[in-house]
Amino acid sequence: MYPVLHHRLVLASAALLLVALAPVVCAQNGLQMPWVGDTAAKAVEVQGNVNMIRGGGLWAVSMGDTIQVRQIIVTGPDGYASFQVSDGSTFEVFPNSRVTFRANPGNLRDLVDVWLGRIRVHIQKLGGQPNPNRVHTPTAVISVRGTTFDISVDDDDETTHVAVEEGQVAVEHRLMPRDGDPKILNGGDELVVYRNSPLSASRRLDKGRVMQYVADAIWQILVRTPRLPGGGTGGVPTSVPTPPTGGLPGDTGATPPPPPPPPPPPPGN
Repeated sequence: MYPVLHHRLVLASAALLLVALAPVVCAQNGLQMPWVGDTAAKAVEVQGNVNMIRGGGLWAVSMGDTIQVRQIIVTGPDGYASFQVSDGSTFEVFPNSRVTFRANPGNLRDLVDVWLGRIRVHIQKLGGQPNPNRVHTPTAVISVRGTTFDISVDDDDETTHVAVEEGQVAVEHRLMPRDGDPKILNGGDELVVYRNSPLSASRRLDKGRVMQYVADAIWQILVRTPRLPGGGTGGVPTSVPTPPTGGLPGDTGATPPPPPPPPPPPPGN
């Protein structure tokens, strides 16, 4: 009995030692243990109407708030928010979007589910090494290891658009049987995933998408402009005032009278 007990004590001590040394080894090598650390996300920037669903109601999200696993984030027409997780990766949620943060908390590699709208994801590498993460949509599964990319989901037919800015991602169809290896997209590639069709061929980033990125950058600058005193939506007016149609105050709208005749010439001419 005693040898067996001694053996178990040695194994338990070794296990405790490994648990104690693992964080030190990871820190020295610039790595992060996937099972250690905060599983939540922090709102590092919030603009406009951004809410999370809690207890069946909408709760406004403010800068510095913490988003827990399985919480749903909803943005309005002017809503924008950027969230950061413990490894430094971020995901931005754009207007008119609905996403779930870590819908599968049993696997921390599943970062976010996009149900509607558009997000931009930046996966931070760990000590220069790949950092596997996945993003889910109703029609696609996007696997990444360290990259920046855009995802948008159409409201009508749940079509998913994937556009890679830099790095590499692998895209699979979520609903249809696999018809080959996942589609690999590199920087500048774009892929459209339709609900009832196999994966379409990837294509290079077109000028329209580049212009969208430029428009997004301008939009973000505008929403970050301090609001003017006394209300308003920012430094740029949302509409141009329409001039009144009735003319000057007191004008009845009738045709003005003709000008008076010129004065008569002086005598002697």
